[in-house]
Amino acid sequence: MGTRWRNRIVAILIALVFVCGISGSFYFIYNLDRFGQKSYFETEEFQYELQEYANYLIINEFGSVSADSVKEKISVSMEEIGEHRYKYGSLDAQLDNIRYQYEERIQLAENGEISEEPEELVAERDEVLDDIRKNFSSDEHVEKKIRAEKEQIVEEYFAKDPNFQSYPSRFHQDFQYFFEQDGESFTNIGANKTSVDRMFSDENMQYVTIYTIRGDDYFNSYNWPYEDWLYQIVAEVRGDFEGIIGVPKGLASDSELMIAKTGYEENRIWFWRLGIGSLIALLFWFVLMIKVVSIPKERGKWQNLYNKIPVDLSVVVVGFSALLILFSLMWVHDSINLLTYNSSTMYFTELVISVMISTILSLLTYVQLRYLTNSMRGMTDFKQQGKNSLLFIIFKTCKKVYQRIFEVVKEAFLNTATGIQVFILLAIVFGLGFGFFMIFFDIAFFLLYFLFAVFIGVPTLIHLVKSVGYFNKISIKTEEMASGKLGEPIEVKGNSVLSKMAANLNVLNQGVKVSLNEQAKSERLKTELITNVSHDLRTPLTSIITYTELMKKNDLTAEDRSAYLEIIDRKSQRLKGLIEDLFEVSKMASGNIELVKERVDLNQLLQQALAEYDDSLKESNLQFRVTNTDKPLYALVDGQKMWRVFDNLIGNIMKYSLENSRVYIQVHQLENKAKITFKNVSKYELNDQSEELYERFKRGDTSRHTDGSGLGLAIAKSIIDLHGGSLDIETDGDLFKVNICLRVVE
Repeated sequence: MGTRWRNRIVAILIALVFVCGISGSFYFIYNLDRFGQKSYFETEEFQYELQEYANYLIINEFGSVSADSVKEKISVSMEEIGEHRYKYGSLDAQLDNIRYQYEERIQLAENGEISEEPEELVAERDEVLDDIRKNFSSDEHVEKKIRAEKEQIVEEYFAKDPNFQSYPSRFHQDFQYFFEQDGESFTNIGANKTSVDRMFSDENMQYVTIYTIRGDDYFNSYNWPYEDWLYQIVAEVRGDFEGIIGVPKGLASDSELMIAKTGYEENRIWFWRLGIGSLIALLFWFVLMIKVVSIPKERGKWQNLYNKIPVDLSVVVVGFSALLILFSLMWVHDSINLLTYNSSTMYFTELVISVMISTILSLLTYVQLRYLTNSMRGMTDFKQQGKNSLLFIIFKTCKKVYQRIFEVVKEAFLNTATGIQVFILLAIVFGLGFGFFMIFFDIAFFLLYFLFAVFIGVPTLIHLVKSVGYFNKISIKTEEMASGKLGEPIEVKGNSVLSKMAANLNVLNQGVKVSLNEQAKSERLKTELITNVSHDLRTPLTSIITYTELMKKNDLTAEDRSAYLEIIDRKSQRLKGLIEDLFEVSKMASGNIELVKERVDLNQLLQQALAEYDDSLKESNLQFRVTNTDKPLYALVDGQKMWRVFDNLIGNIMKYSLENSRVYIQVHQLENKAKITFKNVSKYELNDQSEELYERFKRGDTSRHTDGSGLGLAIAKSIIDLHGGSLDIETDGDLFKVNICLRVVE
């Protein structure tokens, strides 16, 4: 009993020596750079305080930087002038933008809808326009504005609170300095230039350094400017200071610097003692492990229980315990660091706890290593041990998973021929899986087998399963279509043969649906076309017949006869126009029309079309807003045919727009295409059937009381299609919008 307790105490002591030796060694290596300096004045801690002191001097002791001195250094480059000038685009773009911004406000003011006076808005607009023109005509005007903006930034910068006060170093009272700039001296010891060498000699100073404080040292986190030019100017105005900073020998022992210096020297001595002691502890631990510790050969109940644990799992647990020891030793190292800076009871307690935990973990790891070694020495049936290993258990689990996958694959083989082909391919690919057994003879095969199985075998298996399921979906969908059930299309995946088959099947499916829809639509449109043509042709013909019969009467006066002739003539022209439009649409639909293409400015052509309606526009209550491009926009088109398109669209706008509404016509270029947009508010309900407005004899006026033929949009679309362009109609409620796209030429 006494021997067992003595062995336990020895084991605890060995673990404690190991923890102390390793922790001390870690601390020694980690802090060697800190305590390896010859003196405290060479440490990073002191050099940091010296830099903080220099930053404090330039901000608080060497005079202040005024806003006026910075303003004098402000300059404006031509690059800044150009950037300010074109900030919002070209001259014409900026002028148009300002006019557009004020146009609606002025109109509202004239209508009395806002409280502002129209004259004041016009004056304000003209002032802004004049300022923009000056920006493009005078560099001095722009420079003056930029300079004013920069001066405002300078004033805001120097108005900040707390006026850029920097915090001094904790050694502020212990440093002495002497600096010069442009013949002016700055010092805190009353020395002049002739007595500097004597004051800062080795006899009077324990540390002296020649120091340069640069102008950009003026900045810190409190006064850092956001503008690069302001940073450069302030640093230039501040300038550099050349001088000396020293630590006098006569400092009191309770001063901040001497306390830090004394503490460093004491810790430095302790540091080297700790390093030497840690080395001795490690050597002592090594000797004990060799001479004292022996592995018992008896097999107790704990050893029997440990033998039941898989060997590979035991190795993993030992490795994990070693990792925990590493983290606990790092904890001990951090506790020593904290105790070095602050010798408080809390940090000492933390150090003791971390050492105890590290010792316990070391003991546990030692016990596990002993049991693991005994277990491996007692192995006789390695094959049985392999079957009991964690890796073998994982392998058996994976085998069950693969068997389940095989069942799923078997269920996927609904088509026998395809299933056989897939089975053969799987047999070829995974036949190499027998190479798994080679890793038991040569471990070099393990990595090769693992990479092959993970990156080739498993993805191939998944792909094959998906392909078979995909084929079955296609087969089932084919049978449904054959029975007349169209349903939803099949999802197309990838570019395989099955994907192409699914895509073709979807095309057939969609074709049948479209054919049925087109057939129904064709029947409906055919009925409407006959009805509309009959109505539109019969109306003027009925008037002609009626007034012709009236003219046959003998009791007509000359005035009535003249009026009847005028009506007959107007209805005849109406009937002629309908027949000509219908004939022209038929020619365009059959392609029997010749285009005489030439280089035409679309802006000019649109203006000509609008000019034809100049009198009608003045008489109407519609407000047209026309926006053209700044430069000519040329396209290779038949000018007469394209003029007919614009004429039809403008005519529709005049006939079908809501009274007292605005009409917007916009022309702009998108890369190599010209886009022309016509927008107006319809006075008739459109019913969201924009695609049917292309049809012949279709009108927004469903009551057909207007004089239109219903062929205007059909003719316009046919002309645009012949030019290789596009004409699209969009409706949103009563908003009617036509978009024309044509290819432009240089």
